[in-house]
Amino acid sequence: MANVTIYTTMMCPYCHQAKKLLSQKGASVKEIDVGMDPDLRREMMSRSGGGHTVPQIFIGDTHVGGCDDLYALDSKGALDPILAG
Repeated sequence: MANVTIYTTMMCPYCHQAKKLLSQKGASVKEIDVGMDPDLRREMMSRSGGGHTVPQIFIGDTHVGGCDDLYALDSKGALDPILAG
């Protein structure tokens, strides 16, 4: 299974939704909380091509986007193959 990295903040409901879906899929998730760390937020923005909202989700080196993007992939049946790597 592919490595998943998700940039989050503690109180973000979309972050919790995204982590829940990834957990249901059996994905191992590395969570990076950018809430109180401007350096990590800059890293997130650089890595995502300017994305400043959370969550920002990466499967392997591929930037998936946010929670809505993750759920859209799942509804198209495209998430499982990406997670399978």
